[in-house]
Amino acid sequence: MNVLTDNLSLYGEGLLGTVELTVYASLLALVLGFLMASFRVAPVASLRAFGTVWVTVLRNTPLTLLFFAVLLGLPRFGVVLPFQVFAVLALGCYTSAFICEAVRSGINTVPVGQGEAARSLGMTFGQTLGVVILPQAFRSVIPPIGSTLIALAKNSAIAGSFSVTELLGTYKTLNELGYSIIWTFVWIAVGYLIVTLSISAVFNVLEKRYGVAR
Repeated sequence: MNVLTDNLSLYGEGLLGTVELTVYASLLALVLGFLMASFRVAPVASLRAFGTVWVTVLRNTPLTLLFFAVLLGLPRFGVVLPFQVFAVLALGCYTSAFICEAVRSGINTVPVGQGEAARSLGMTFGQTLGVVILPQAFRSVIPPIGSTLIALAKNSAIAGSFSVTELLGTYKTLNELGYSIIWTFVWIAVGYLIVTLSISAVFNVLEKRYGVAR
């Protein structure tokens, strides 16, 4: 227990870093995911192609490699940002590909007649998607989006290897101070459990309120 009590501020700083990474990357992933899902079902061929390439590349690229590309590659092109921002970009873009496919699967569950009826009323593609299709699709994709964001929270541990403050990175300092590595990781695991259970609780509430009855 002394590992936690003696280093409460260090654990707290790491937990806060993980929460910030998770929140900001989740927001980015949701925005990009919904946008790319819209591209993938758009009537414009170039948008569909862009969405397909985005999903194919990111889903088949190891996250660690993407971190290297963003944190070490972008500065070579003059893009200099705090490492935490780079980590948010890497996590958010990577996760957006999975959000996109979850949303697209939800869109496919909406009866075709819904879109046809909207178009017959003179709605544009954007109006049809935003007012008719996506609200119905969202109800069926709440659980997979929740699972994807939980995975994002756990994936944020990779950021610690790139000098970003987060929970897993605290083990380096504690190991140097001579604390038991087992108990160090036990409390790190508890921290991640708090984060993931919090996300799960939020999505359980959303599913009960807005989800499709099964």
